[in-house]
This record gives sequence, structure tokens and C-alpha cells, in this order.
Amino acid sequence: MSGSATIAPRRAPRAGSGAGPAGRRPRWSAGRITLLVIALVLTVAWLIPLAWAVATSLKPEGETTKTPLEWIGSRITFEAYSKVWESGDLMRWMMNSAYISVMTTVLTVLTCAMAAYGFTRTDFRGRKLLYGLVLAGIMVPPQVLIAPLFTEMVQLGLVDTYWGVILPQVAVPAMVFILVKFFEGVPRELEEAAFVDGAGRWRVFWTIVMPLSRPVLAAVAIFTFISTWNNFLWPFLVTTDPGGMTLPVGLVNVQSSFGVRYAQIMAALVIAGLPLLIVFMLFQRQIVRGIAHTGLAGQ
Repeated sequence: MSGSATIAPRRAPRAGSGAGPAGRRPRWSAGRITLLVIALVLTVAWLIPLAWAVATSLKPEGETTKTPLEWIGSRITFEAYSKVWESGDLMRWMMNSAYISVMTTVLTVLTCAMAAYGFTRTDFRGRKLLYGLVLAGIMVPPQVLIAPLFTEMVQLGLVDTYWGVILPQVAVPAMVFILVKFFEGVPRELEEAAFVDGAGRWRVFWTIVMPLSRPVLAAVAIFTFISTWNNFLWPFLVTTDPGGMTLPVGLVNVQSSFGVRYAQIMAALVIAGLPLLIVFMLFQRQIVRGIAHTGLAGQ
């Protein structure tokens, strides 16, 4: 129309121009920089021993004790790995560790989840007392229970068996506590709606609560798998048959057989830790999500 004012359309701010919230750059405050520096220091402190172990395992055995110390030897060799592999039944020990870790993880997740759901959703006589005993179990050092557990395994005839290694590691009070905190944050309205539709307590647990708890269950499973894989003391005590040893126990026996040979010791440590590194790299997102969800549930 003639005489009417023409209103020009406003141009949207370009991304990264700093005009809108999306384009603002994070401010590098003193606290943010301090946290970044601390994270870098911790990362370097963790990586240096790992890098030294790998570097030592790739050196000729005669150069591992040479002074002054050097990161790289005169040549890179995999002789230490081949000798460790030939000295013991590593593949059998890896399979034993994998089976024991998987079975322990599955049973721990199931039993701890059912116990946590019972503490948060059912009201029975002595519930607070029983939950208090579970929490007290967190403060009991595992070494205190070794003697009675070993006596129990002997009486049950489970020494030198997979179940003798698995069953004592299934009851983990700390995991029950983590799952209780998460279940307390799960909306009860979803369960009440399922009860109205005729679902029972067991069906609600499997079809509603467990699927909603996948992040924290994944974190609990990964933590349990890692701790079981790394566990040395209990499998060492309850296993005497070389064919039933786990990887940490078998590697210690191999090391004692060839004496103090640093390249082979470091190679054995790298072999033992490599599966855990792969597991962590594959499931690191689930670990972070599980920790985050657990923290939010407790608020």
C-alpha cells in the first residue's frame, strides 16, 4: 500500500556471532580453569605408569634394568608377550575369568535389583533393620570374611569349582545401596497404573522398573564385571587346580615360575588389563549415564 510504512524483516543472528545464547562462548572462569588443570594432571598421572608398563614390555629383557632408565629400548620386540603366552595356559585362564565375571555380574545385578526393589516398594516387619544391616556390610572389609567364607566353601564342596569363586562375590551391599537410591526416584504412578490394569508385583518389576533402570543397571554391571575380573585374593585362595584359575591368579603363578623379569611381568599386566580397557571403551557412555542417573535419583 502506498504511504504505509514498510517494515523490514529482522535478520536472525548468525551462529557463532555471539548475539544469541547459542552463539555465546563459555566463559573461562578461574574455577573452570582450575578444574581443567586438575583433570589434566590426574590424566597424566594415570597415563605415565601405563605408558611405562607398555614401553617396558616392548624392551629386550636385558635392557629393563639398564641405568639410566630409557623409555625406548634399542629395539622394539614382542618377545616378552610370546614367552608369557607360552609359559601358561592364558587362553584357558581368560575363558575362566570371562565366565566367572559374566556369571557374577548377572547374578549380582539380579539379586541386588530384587533386594533394592523390595526395600523401596514393600513394607514388611524389620525392613529398616535389615536395610541397616545391608548398609553396615559396606563398612566391613572383604578380607575379614575370607576365613568364614572359605570354611563354608569347604563344607559345601565348592573348592576348586566355578561356583566356589562366583557365589561369595554375588552379595554386594554397595550395589544394593546404589539401586535403592535410584528406585526411590522412579515414579510410583507408573506402577500404580499397572496394578490397576491387573499386573502383579513381579510383572511390574520386570516390565516397568527394570527397563526404566537400564542406565544404572548397566553401570552396576560394568563395575561388577571389572571388580570381578581384577579380583585376585579370593580366586587365589579357593582355586588350586591350574585349569580352573582366573587370569590374575594364573599370571602370578607364571611370574613366580620365571622369577623377576620385568619385561614379562609388564607384558602379563598389559594382557590382563587389555580386556578391561576394551570393555570400558565400549561402555563408557553407559557408565557415565548410570552415575548421572544415580546422582539425580538421590536428589
